[in-house]
Amino acid sequence: MASDIVPIQLSLTDGDLVTLWAPRWREDGEEWEAFLGDDDALFAFPEVTQLAAFVRTATEHDLVDHPAWSVVPDLTVAELTPEETQRYDIVGVPEIVAEDPDTWTVGELAEIAEMVRSIADVCELDTVNDVLDAAPAFALLRQGTLPFAGREGMRLWTQLVETIARRWDEVIDALDDLVATPDVDAAALAAAEKEVEVLDDADEPTVTEADEDGADDEDEPGFWEEVGIDPVRITTRDGDHYTLRCYLDDRPVFLGSDGRIDVFRSERALARWLGEDGAEGHDLVTASTWPEIVERAGVGELEVVVDDLNAYTLTGLADDLAEGPSAVDGSQLELAAELLLDVGDWADDDEPRRALAESQALGWLVSFVTRPDPTRLAPSPPFDAESARFRELVDDLVARFRSH
Repeated sequence: MASDIVPIQLSLTDGDLVTLWAPRWREDGEEWEAFLGDDDALFAFPEVTQLAAFVRTATEHDLVDHPAWSVVPDLTVAELTPEETQRYDIVGVPEIVAEDPDTWTVGELAEIAEMVRSIADVCELDTVNDVLDAAPAFALLRQGTLPFAGREGMRLWTQLVETIARRWDEVIDALDDLVATPDVDAAALAAAEKEVEVLDDADEPTVTEADEDGADDEDEPGFWEEVGIDPVRITTRDGDHYTLRCYLDDRPVFLGSDGRIDVFRSERALARWLGEDGAEGHDLVTASTWPEIVERAGVGELEVVVDDLNAYTLTGLADDLAEGPSAVDGSQLELAAELLLDVGDWADDDEPRRALAESQALGWLVSFVTRPDPTRLAPSPPFDAESARFRELVDDLVARFRSH
């Protein structure tokens, strides 16, 4: 697995704080994990500019001996800003568990619990580990919603909610006491803040005369864009398969039902079916614009056109992953991962999201390929396990096809 240093955001009593985390890496035959800090505290900052100023000037902390540290002081403020997937709302956990244990609730709670456990293990916070060990459900979150199904599952979830209600303040207090914000070099801070100002100025839109006068010259939005439903092409070793997908309340919905996707071998076959048998009886009928598609298909005027961003080629990726990052087309892999996650979320199948999480071997490899970062050390072969896991995900996806 790659040696890495990752910016993260921890939401605690004093607000959103940013710091650095080094996920587990192996060195001299031993496994290590670390955070930016020292023997007494975990260093975290209210602003990314403060973090940037610190890492560019500080020479004494627990990450200086990390194999990738040498590149961190040269990172930009943007590169030190935590991604959405690395933001942990620790103080908001009681609100999170107030929701039903669906895929999103369980997934978010699992990520937070894993991060809290890592901090507790690295920083020897016995109180935090006691809380996480007080409810068996904490150890089951990575399995998704399955452990919380049925009567026994609800008992486990209720016990988890009650434990959080009684004892989560102990976790927050322990982390609040652990975190410290060191002073930073004033000149380095000013340079980081200036860097942000320059970026903001560069992002300001420039209105030209052509912009003001050219609105009428823009292409009219296509039919599919207007209805908010996208034709999708999925290419597997068996050839091309066409279907539809949309997002309702930010949740993916595919043409299909009960976790099975209705697929067709040509655009014309899909359009014809939509005007006949496909007018109803699947999940897309809940879309408010669905009648417009049925109406156009019914009179033979529906043209199925797949945008490049909705064309997913799954062939060859598992073999390429086995050869290593340099053999993989990053754009193709990113689209494939998007499709696997969307289908899993729609079908209430947690497996793709678990396998592609950055805490897993496959997820780290996919992240390395799809989000190139000069601070990362290249992952080391062999990649047979990651390749086999990806192949399983693709096979599971294809097994959901209901061909017409």
